[in-house]
Amino acid sequence: MEMPSPPREARLQPTLVLATLSAAFGSAFQYGYNIAVVNTPHKVLKSFYNDTYFERHGTFMDEKVMLLLWSCTVSMFPLGGLLGSLIVGLMVDKCGRKGTLLINNIFAIIPAILMGVSKVAKAFELIIFSRVVVGICAGISYSALPMYLGELAPKNLRGTLGTMTEVFVIVGVFLAQIFSLQAILGNPTGWPVLLALTGVPALLQLLSLPFFPESPRYTLIQKRDEDTARQALRKLRGWADVDDEMEEMRVEGEAEKAEGRLSVLNLFTFQPLRWQLISIIVLMAGQQLSGVNAINYYADTIYASAGVEAAHSQYVTVGAGVVNIIMTVISAFTVEWLGRRRLLLVGYGICGSACLTLTLALLFQSTVPELSYLGIICVFAYIAGHSIGPSPVPSVVRTEIFLQSSRPAAFMVDGAVHWLTNFIVGFVFPSIQEAMGAYCFIVFAGICLLTAVYIHVVIPETKGKTFVEINQIFAKRNKVEIPEKKEEVTDVGSHIPSVPAKETSF
Repeated sequence: MEMPSPPREARLQPTLVLATLSAAFGSAFQYGYNIAVVNTPHKVLKSFYNDTYFERHGTFMDEKVMLLLWSCTVSMFPLGGLLGSLIVGLMVDKCGRKGTLLINNIFAIIPAILMGVSKVAKAFELIIFSRVVVGICAGISYSALPMYLGELAPKNLRGTLGTMTEVFVIVGVFLAQIFSLQAILGNPTGWPVLLALTGVPALLQLLSLPFFPESPRYTLIQKRDEDTARQALRKLRGWADVDDEMEEMRVEGEAEKAEGRLSVLNLFTFQPLRWQLISIIVLMAGQQLSGVNAINYYADTIYASAGVEAAHSQYVTVGAGVVNIIMTVISAFTVEWLGRRRLLLVGYGICGSACLTLTLALLFQSTVPELSYLGIICVFAYIAGHSIGPSPVPSVVRTEIFLQSSRPAAFMVDGAVHWLTNFIVGFVFPSIQEAMGAYCFIVFAGICLLTAVYIHVVIPETKGKTFVEINQIFAKRNKVEIPEKKEEVTDVGSHIPSVPAKETSF
């Protein structure tokens, strides 16, 4: 008699797979591609900046001006991401999750065109401006995409689909590394095409995503359109009987009535969500401040300081990209087996150890030349560790620990923290590296340790639990009484047929 509980045995149906591919490739890809695309061909782009400046002023740029312009080129992207994260909450509420992703393609196509014509226009300012706009695209998608995928996914696949955000970020990084090789597009004639390629995934998403359903949770809980939500679930699950999952969404809708729709300011003062809010801030800050983008932005410099010749560093970077993809895919397919906490703790442990060893390798490689190879191994180990836990798993956890009513505001906060810390690392790391030398990686090791301690003490395992059940676990730490009522609602919801639940939902 217990057999008809299909949501617990849900499998990847074609509609769910294709919706995930369309959403992730057209969105998360932009983030990864644009982080890495200016890394390898930086000398070619700086040469364009200098030549343009010479044509205008009859003299070449001062080195300090060039450093400032290049720092702006790199750091304008995360600054745009910060702006995008601040408007995403309003967009996902007003336009829906899918609608937001579709509108967001404007912020990829326009800068792709501008960067593509910047050489003909002889205007390096177009590149800097476009980096801000495509950053806005990445900022919106980095919050809206995991929200969309997390709400499309059945409970037992939420971890796998949640990590797809990071999988496609890494795919974007890897393809940028391949295309920016000097032999392909990372040369004086090919770089405008290299920068303009960011518009292709956006066009593909505009053509494909409209054929897939909006988030059933958004449709039922916020739009109160039960028929459309039911049809969407049937498409996504591949069977007609979706009553159990509809009931679970109604229970979530009922449970969050006590909260109401929360703004960002409300979120900071709302006791029942205090530890959830602190947790996403720690996860996002730890993800960025642990040094991942210091390695992404300045990989060639790190390889050079580890003894790799400049001509070979681009190929080492591609090798690191392969490791990144492999480990992220492994994380995607083990997150439902090993759990979120274990992957996070193991990942931060590997990253912290790699940072400490890298420091020693860089300090003593002048005395023992063989240590330069250990430095490269440490970079690869760091990338592997970050790719298995700290990079992909927070996208899953941040969707799971908030209910529908608080999720948009929470994603605005978490997105702002993510991009602000990203910007800080990208802008400040060169100065820190110059001032501290190899010792700068000890700072990253310390941050890895502190983040891992917080995860061990505070963040519960969330695999296999409904959003309401996860909310109840945090309620004990938040010292609130509300979950007692929610538990009753959950118990009642599991035994009562769906008709009475419809009444309470509306």
